[in-house]
Amino acid sequence: MTPFYLNGQSIEYKGDPKVSLLSFLRNEKRLTAAKDGCSGQATCGACLVEINGKPRLACSTAMEKVKEAEVFTLEGIPAGIRQTIARTFVNNGAVQCGFCTPGFVMRTHLLLKENPNPSPRQIQKAIKGHLCRCTGYKKIEVAMGQSAAALRENQVPPELNPSGPIGTSTPKYQAYETATGERPFVNDLFFEGMLHGALHFSRHPRARIVEINTSKALKLPGVKAIYTAKDIPGDRMVGLLFNDWPMMIDVGETTNYIGDVLAGVVAETAEQARAAAAAIVVTYDLLQPVTDPEEALKPTAPRIHMERPNLIENCRLKKGDPEQAVKDADFVISGKYTTQRVEHAFLETESAVALWEEEGITLYSAGQGIYEDRRQVAQVLGLEEEKVRVILVPNGGGFGGKEDLSVQGHAALFAWHLKKPVKVTLSREESIRMHPKRHPVTIDITLGCDENGILTVMKMRAIGDTGAYASVGTKVMERIAGHATGGYYIPHIDLQALTVYTNNIPSGAMRGFGANQAAFALESCIDELCSMGKFDRWQFRYDNALTEGLSTATGDPIKKPGIIACLEALKDKFYEHKYTGLACAIKNSGIGNGMTDYSDVIIQIVSPKKILIKHGWTEMGQGIHTIATQVFCQETGINPQMVEVEVDTKAGIKTGMTTSSRGTVLLGNAIIDACKNLKADLRVLKLKDLAGKIYEGRWECNWTRKPSEGKRKAVTHYSYGYAAQLVVLDENGAISKVYAAHDAGKIVNPQMFEGQIEGAVHMGLGYALCENLPMENGHLISDKLKDCNILRAHETPPIEVIGIEETDPVGPYGAKGLGEIGLVPTAAAVANAFCKFDGIRRQKLPLKPPQKKP
Repeated sequence: MTPFYLNGQSIEYKGDPKVSLLSFLRNEKRLTAAKDGCSGQATCGACLVEINGKPRLACSTAMEKVKEAEVFTLEGIPAGIRQTIARTFVNNGAVQCGFCTPGFVMRTHLLLKENPNPSPRQIQKAIKGHLCRCTGYKKIEVAMGQSAAALRENQVPPELNPSGPIGTSTPKYQAYETATGERPFVNDLFFEGMLHGALHFSRHPRARIVEINTSKALKLPGVKAIYTAKDIPGDRMVGLLFNDWPMMIDVGETTNYIGDVLAGVVAETAEQARAAAAAIVVTYDLLQPVTDPEEALKPTAPRIHMERPNLIENCRLKKGDPEQAVKDADFVISGKYTTQRVEHAFLETESAVALWEEEGITLYSAGQGIYEDRRQVAQVLGLEEEKVRVILVPNGGGFGGKEDLSVQGHAALFAWHLKKPVKVTLSREESIRMHPKRHPVTIDITLGCDENGILTVMKMRAIGDTGAYASVGTKVMERIAGHATGGYYIPHIDLQALTVYTNNIPSGAMRGFGANQAAFALESCIDELCSMGKFDRWQFRYDNALTEGLSTATGDPIKKPGIIACLEALKDKFYEHKYTGLACAIKNSGIGNGMTDYSDVIIQIVSPKKILIKHGWTEMGQGIHTIATQVFCQETGINPQMVEVEVDTKAGIKTGMTTSSRGTVLLGNAIIDACKNLKADLRVLKLKDLAGKIYEGRWECNWTRKPSEGKRKAVTHYSYGYAAQLVVLDENGAISKVYAAHDAGKIVNPQMFEGQIEGAVHMGLGYALCENLPMENGHLISDKLKDCNILRAHETPPIEVIGIEETDPVGPYGAKGLGEIGLVPTAAAVANAFCKFDGIRRQKLPLKPPQKKP
């Protein structure tokens, strides 16, 4: 092949001409700023490079297309330009998980080469081919515009170095290294002698495995080994709540969904491993899948798991006399609301690297709970937990989708057998096929109020399709029941939430954790009651909002609720516009319900210039490492640039899943506890005198109880977040702006707070308008990322975030959980806006947009 130039150096490539440029860059040249987010679908923009002066996607460019070409990756562009753009992104909060950021930085460079002064519309057009699941694009657009100004003036933005206390917009931890592509994600890791694994998935949602024939696959080039269920030395059944999920299905057993793994191949390269996995021949005895949860509930339906019924749980909350209250209500509305299955679409697919060492297995994981990963991997390998070390590599987005074990167990199994490092990374299609999604739910709801517009009664029956395995489905459905009454007090309730097995892809944790589905039904019904009783929509919500001492559906007496303040922040805007949709939300922080929420932390004074914070929470773009640094600096006054953060099970501080919007409160309080002794020492000693000392801290909430079911009040969660959102339509029925008022207690980092809400609203708009992952007879209609219909920058309306600070007595400095609530009311607000525009009540997500008025 004719040589080409890569970052100014002549390259003579002699390999397969059909191999993608992205594979060559990453695997042969170790240039990892270009990321693989869509596996060659040319959909996400994360692999953007420059070829002959033009922007091109490396994932869809074959090596034969670059002969005699001049190729530049982000690593090869002028250092001053790279530094200026990256620093501007950091200073504007445009880096969250950061997986997509190098692609945006590269796009900014190429745009500004052609157009040094682009307009906002031109910026949006330039990034149409890029996806970001975290930010909502707004801060990226601002950063691109400011980069243009900085480059025109030939000024590198100064590195922000505030003191780092609470309430300041301290730059996100390691944001600069992430923006330039220097900080590695799991799939960017390489080890000497590392092999690659690939998985063979079931072709059918429900079928008995007659034979797994690996003979042909074993003979293919580069193949080192093929493993099946019989090669698992320990317990192959894993799970977060129920051990119902087999790491591999054995011959003679029945598959439960199309993401079941039947075999794993290890080879010298990832391409060889995938070719061999595809060459495995499986003989099936096909069975009729059970894919409708209503059908699965019938006594005649086949059991998905023979040892337990298809109904995993029926969570019921009952208070007062709802039957009589319905009869007594002056206005009653009933409806059936349906929500769809949604893909998380984190830009980084699942990846793990496992190494066999004398002490046992060392696993590099991007999961949402390294101690849960350790427990389950040890279980699979039949090892003591101390023989498994898990090191967190901050991931490229999670949103709940990386709670369950995915490829970590397979990588560890392969490394255990071969005594060599093994990496397993899912393609985008495999990722969509394998990991749990947002629950599709059907909600039958009845809501009643009196003649004055005061809510009196609610009845609900929700059925959730939790798919083939339980994951955390029962907890999601419990939250649907517990959040069914939203941010309002309703004295009479009868609420049921059923968690049902089917042969569909499992459903589990996803941002909002059931509160989204409940809010869509509730807030739609509130607008219908307002229409029926001629009530003002804003005033109705204000009059029914939770206030101090009133209780949620679980009987939890509320402290420091922010619903009223959120509504007041939107009042003028609500009345200023003609076509608006309003919705409120509440979202628990912490697991609660009688379970202990806790966090430990270790602060190590390594030297007078280095302090190490060790904790167990996953950094996935939400900024937990930054929060840890800020709390520490607030307590001690120590410069944040001296602080490093480490998450490694070697520390021995067992921590639960990074979920339930609880990291800030639990870790923040633990750090405050650890700093008590450190501050005492600093009053009499200098930092240099403390080198080598360790300070430990812990905080736990052990006072929650299970829901009271009307018998008595019970604190089911230590705290809640509150929100109200207003969606405004233009004269054509299109969304012109979203106002999001959110009570976060004390806002720890204003820039990160705003970015979290903008990103969540963007996700909520997608949930409302276009996102869907439909299945038919247990099979995906499409496994392509583009067909998940994630909103692009030019499709995302302006978002104005309004911070409310009703401080909470539990959180550090009064902070509340924030990560999930940002999208809980969004779909409901959009539905109500559409109905205001055309009078049509939409009861199914995604919503059909209104037609333009003649």
